[in-house]
Amino acid sequence: MAVKITDTCINCGACIDECPVEAIVDDSENPTGEEIHYVNPDKCVECVGYYDEPACAAACPTEGCIQWDDVVDGLPAAEDRGEKGTPVVED
Repeated sequence: MAVKITDTCINCGACIDECPVEAIVDDSENPTGEEIHYVNPDKCVECVGYYDEPACAAACPTEGCIQWDDVVDGLPAAEDRGEKGTPVVED
C-alpha cells in the first residue's frame, strides 16, 4: 500500500472524489470492517503521473489522517515520499 487512511478519518468523502485511479472506497466497502475510508493497496499509485503529491491527502480536512505506508511491488512510488507512518501532507 502506498498510503493509508488512519482511524482519525471523519468519512467526509473528499479523498474518494480526488483519487484518479479509484483506489479509495468508503467505510461501507472497507474490507477491514473499520468505519473509515480505505485505500486499496493494489490500486494506489501515490498519484505519480497525475499530481505532484497524493491528491487524497491534499483534499483531506483532517490533519495527519492520510499517512505513508509500504510500497507495493510493481506500482509507482513518489520519489520524495516520507517514512512509513508519517503524514503525507504536513500542516
